[in-house]
Amino acid sequence: MIDHRFPHPLKAQLSIQGGHAQLLTEFTYYDPKYGKVDVPEGFETDFASVKPLRSIAWIMLALSLAVGFFWPEAGAAIGSAGYGAFALYASVVGYGDAAATIHDWLYSTGQFKRKVADEVFFNALRSSEVAYWRASLMWCGVRIGGHFRFEKPKRRPGRPRQPAAE
Repeated sequence: MIDHRFPHPLKAQLSIQGGHAQLLTEFTYYDPKYGKVDVPEGFETDFASVKPLRSIAWIMLALSLAVGFFWPEAGAAIGSAGYGAFALYASVVGYGDAAATIHDWLYSTGQFKRKVADEVFFNALRSSEVAYWRASLMWCGVRIGGHFRFEKPKRRPGRPRQPAAE
């Protein structure tokens, strides 16, 4: 049985343009190893950042049509990779919004080192009852692509970055 470590539901207002949501209330998660993580009201999150994966899939499929016209074998290989990217996207999109909000906060503040923030993300996914295989895929995604966002954290005005905890 999975222990629920989110004492309150996630309440966020989605932007009209889409892509981001703003928290309407403070949001809390209790990690079994690293303790309490509080995300303040008003924080903006994009939940799980999987849109680039969808874009890559579309680009690969379009490229497969163009290449396939001249070299069918290469077009088929590129198209297969594009379908694989879509399958991966479909496997993770829409899952773990609460965990992704915690992860976005940890990345934006530098409260923990990146590896620890990613571990908290995995624990939060499992606490949200996201399947182990899906949580593992999402964890791999942040380990592979997260360095782009962590090394350039968004700092909230008037809030200095705290030294990362071990």
